[in-house]
Amino acid sequence: MSCVPWKGDKAKSGSESQEPLPAHIYHEKQRRELCALHALNNVFQDAGAFTREALQEIFQRLSPNTLVTPHKKNMLGNGNYDVNVIMAALQTKGYEAVWWDKRRDVGLISLSNVTGFIMNLPSSLSWGPLKLPLKRQHWICVREVGGTYFNLDSKLKRPVRIGSDDDVR
Repeated sequence: MSCVPWKGDKAKSGSESQEPLPAHIYHEKQRRELCALHALNNVFQDAGAFTREALQEIFQRLSPNTLVTPHKKNMLGNGNYDVNVIMAALQTKGYEAVWWDKRRDVGLISLSNVTGFIMNLPSSLSWGPLKLPLKRQHWICVREVGGTYFNLDSKLKRPVRIGSDDDVR
């Protein structure tokens, strides 16, 4: 896991989005407030890696006497999960989340040891076609597939090609 902000070039990303994508790339799209679920499934490139129910069970295990956490409201299992749920979910698959301080040099990351990046970024809030002047946090995934890194943000219509190891840094 990484807390490094993704520095993708929006203009470049828009023009490259029409390039053909690898046939085997999995990209789960946003529904409800399940961005943590989508980011996890996108990292594992598997629609069945995690379910909403599995993440809710992890949340309940981490906060057994709490219906609402101070950070995320999960009383109804809406899926708006915090980093603790993501870290525990990764552990159930034998993976480890590694915090990354954005002040550190990203050149120090050994990309060969990284399955994917899960980042929590500010995101615009919409209500139908209306963009609201509010920001919320949103989990996204960046992952290498077929030798190329992709932004697999569940709010995107399709994956956005980032490029090589050098481009992702």
